[in-house]
Amino acid sequence: MSIRLRLTLWYSGLLAVALVVFGGAIYAVVYRNTMSDIERQLRQVAASADVSLTRFDLRGSVSSEFDPNTIYIQLVSYTQDQNGEIRQISHNMMANERRGELQFDHPAYNEVTDRFVKQEIDGMSYLIYENPVVLPGSGQLVGLLQVGAFTGREEHLFAQLRAILLIAGVLGLAAAFALGMFLSRKALRPINRVTEAAQMIQSGSSLGLRIPREKPNDEIGLLTDTLNGMLTRIERAYNHLEETNAAQRRFVSDASHELRTPLTTIRGNIDLLQKILLSEGEAEDSRVGALTLAERKEMSKEAVQDIADEARRMSSLVGDLLSLARADAGYRMELEPVPLRQLAEEAARRASFLPRKAEWQIGPLDALDGVWVNGNRDYLLQLLFILIENGFKYTPSGEVRLFAARDEGRIGLVVADTGIGIGQEDLPHIFDRFYRADPSRGETSGTGLGLSIAKWIADMHRGTLEVRSRLGQGTVFTLWLPMQASPVSDVQG
Repeated sequence: MSIRLRLTLWYSGLLAVALVVFGGAIYAVVYRNTMSDIERQLRQVAASADVSLTRFDLRGSVSSEFDPNTIYIQLVSYTQDQNGEIRQISHNMMANERRGELQFDHPAYNEVTDRFVKQEIDGMSYLIYENPVVLPGSGQLVGLLQVGAFTGREEHLFAQLRAILLIAGVLGLAAAFALGMFLSRKALRPINRVTEAAQMIQSGSSLGLRIPREKPNDEIGLLTDTLNGMLTRIERAYNHLEETNAAQRRFVSDASHELRTPLTTIRGNIDLLQKILLSEGEAEDSRVGALTLAERKEMSKEAVQDIADEARRMSSLVGDLLSLARADAGYRMELEPVPLRQLAEEAARRASFLPRKAEWQIGPLDALDGVWVNGNRDYLLQLLFILIENGFKYTPSGEVRLFAARDEGRIGLVVADTGIGIGQEDLPHIFDRFYRADPSRGETSGTGLGLSIAKWIADMHRGTLEVRSRLGQGTVFTLWLPMQASPVSDVQG
């Protein structure tokens, strides 16, 4: 059974109970008031009757006027026979000669009491008030005064009222059921849209589907807003997962490519060394065996040098991959107060020993005096070396310079070069893993991971890494770090 039908049945059931109670209350009030008026009138007529006993004979008269068309009086005597003997009746009780005199049934002597009874005579309904007649002083029962009223019209009125209430109740209940079905359908329409949207998403539709909202201030509107917000978060998480999976696939592919090249070189040189070692004592017509001892030594030296170079390259690549793996795993580096001038001077000193073609310039570094940052010394040195090595790598002539700058609570370490520069279309991607702005990927050595690692280190220090570059004019990298108070003053305090 659907929620719509259940809601309508509950509503209709409650309405049916309310209609029964309301109709019963109306019928009871009308019936009680009408019958009370008749009973009061009968009591008044009975009170106005004058009944007397003369020599064992009952006689009575009514002093007040009453409507002879509706009120009937009968006097029953118990003086001669305790079963009752009709001594006197009103004239209107014998008006119909064809049916004879109209007589009320009367109770036996021992059943007489003051009461109202209903009787049906010849298919006609009467309400009768029975008033015992007793002798004054002795209290002996001698007669019974019956005052009755024809209630056929009232009974007909009550029947009509019952029919009206029944028909009105049934029609009202049917109309309420139809209206309830319509209103519940309209009220549950947003839920149907929610169900349709969920089914469409389940069947493979886009997560960008949203549920239209009509009245955001009611419960259905709040449910719609909540579900739309949930769909938005699910879509973002799904898209992020897709991007992550795609990036991971590219990462594995690029890492495999970068590792394959040095492995191929190492394997080729090892094969050459094996041939040189195995060629000793072979025939002179062998290609390797025809070499002189000096030539063999030279070839072996070159092979060993190539193996060492490629091993260093693989070691650097594996180190970079390890750093990125730590970044992906949520690694948190240990931070402590670091004097930034000493750090910059150490990086500048070590950088002077790197192979380069450009001129290496240092300074000015006065902005770093007394400046401390909350950071990791080793990782900050690694970041600076990445920027400086990139500067040397892409500056075949000119200069690479390290200097400092300040900007409203931040300290900046700047590495600027006058090298080949980076195109504007490449700038948004330079921090992507394995991305190389060099179209050939081979003009300069490298794996395309350095700037990705530098960006991660900057983020771990709550810093920012800015870049400005123009083709043919050079590139400027700026590492902005938040400054902190010198720990020396805290110790002295």
